[in-house]
Amino acid sequence: MTSKAYLRPPWAARAIGGRMARAFRPSVVRLLSVPGRVTGRWRSVPVVILEHDGHRYLLAAYGDTEWSRNLRAAGIGRFSGRGRSEEVIATEVPPDQRPPLIGAYLQQFGTLPTVASTFRALPDPADHPTFRISSDHQRIKGPTS
Repeated sequence: MTSKAYLRPPWAARAIGGRMARAFRPSVVRLLSVPGRVTGRWRSVPVVILEHDGHRYLLAAYGDTEWSRNLRAAGIGRFSGRGRSEEVIATEVPPDQRPPLIGAYLQQFGTLPTVASTFRALPDPADHPTFRISSDHQRIKGPTS
């Protein structure tokens, strides 16, 4: 279930996009921290959380990203933003169950810069690691936000 398709985000998206999104859309964008696959050091990246049919999901719009590979390996992460921190468990969604989630993602976030074009460039749902997120009621060791 591990896809290798990946589109490197444009320089502006990498350098300033996440910071700008968190500043201008704080109700939508969260900081995801995930332990690294090799070092175990926690890494952070801005993400948007899809709420669909009563569940929360993370979709890797750019494909098989570092954060998606780390989340797949660890199965845990932490969201921070708006003065809160939440520890979560991530379960990968099989590719055949992703199309309705991708449709909902595009409906909610397709107007964000580069989102729609990224899904056009990587049209196969298997190319977009997708995780169902649930709260973790156990303490996870890592950075505090």
